[in-house]
Amino acid sequence: MIDPDTPEILRQFLAYHETIKGQSPKTIDEYHLDLRMFLRFLVLMRSEMPIDTDLETISVRCVDVEFLRSVTTNDIFDFLSYLARERRTQDGTGLGASARARKLSAIKSFFKYLTTRTKLLDENPAQDIEYPRMRRALPKYLTLEESRRLLAAVDGPNRARDYAILMLFLNCGIRRAELVGLNRNDVYNDRIRVTGKGNKERFVYFGETTREALDSYLPERNKIVLDDDRALFGSRDHRRLSVTAVHRLVKKHMLAAGLDPEQYSAHKLRHTAATLMVANGVDLRTVQEVLGHEHLNTTEIYTHIENTELKIAAEANPLSRPAPKETHHEKDPVI
Repeated sequence: MIDPDTPEILRQFLAYHETIKGQSPKTIDEYHLDLRMFLRFLVLMRSEMPIDTDLETISVRCVDVEFLRSVTTNDIFDFLSYLARERRTQDGTGLGASARARKLSAIKSFFKYLTTRTKLLDENPAQDIEYPRMRRALPKYLTLEESRRLLAAVDGPNRARDYAILMLFLNCGIRRAELVGLNRNDVYNDRIRVTGKGNKERFVYFGETTREALDSYLPERNKIVLDDDRALFGSRDHRRLSVTAVHRLVKKHMLAAGLDPEQYSAHKLRHTAATLMVANGVDLRTVQEVLGHEHLNTTEIYTHIENTELKIAAEANPLSRPAPKETHHEKDPVI
């Protein structure tokens, strides 16, 4: 629900991304919140209000094309600096690089819309601004042995369903939201049709073991009726399985397998699938398509994982370490 204080130019931008670009409601909400904060900051900087005025109290209904025409690259830098230094998080620090990058992405998209799509502005002040540099930690993932332990630990009244879910995560690398969005008619003989971010569809192929897991589950699924009977996976209350429920069942089976449920999650199973693909010779472009990454550089992190694995493997070889030096004892003198 867009609040009444939202200026018309921002409403049009949000409507374009929702109806033409097909962005999800969550993405539209994030654009709205990030750009509203940016516009409030600009209004504050151009007014005589005290500098410590709460941004939440500032109206932006007055913002129009003429106002936006005056925005400069330095204004955007000032906003990013404000986020890093003044915008406090719960721990008392400014917003981190990833949060600032998300807001900059919204600003870039907004001005691209104003210059390229609608031609309302001649110059794009955000075009050449670089994203904040972020430290990219290697994602956690299960080894092949740990993955097998997890699958072997699946038990209980929903065993067939949960086993099929884990097989799809570990073999297809799909996201939790993609899994819960699967319908029965999205399952083919050797692939599934997945609806990813931005409502983009892709086919993800699977192997014989995943086919067997689905074949064991589908007769059980066909015996029950759900509120949304198209859904592939359902819950005990006869509803489509939720993201939260998937999170809980993964944690449950992690614990049963002796794995730390605080360290691993459904998303870590996606990382595991990607890591196993790269480690076994699948090229990055193919992994990118399987995972539904828009940009290849998102997928490239798995090459660093593979390099780490190779280094560990090399160091595990006893011949990679020098042999202990022998201690030579002098012979006792002959008397």
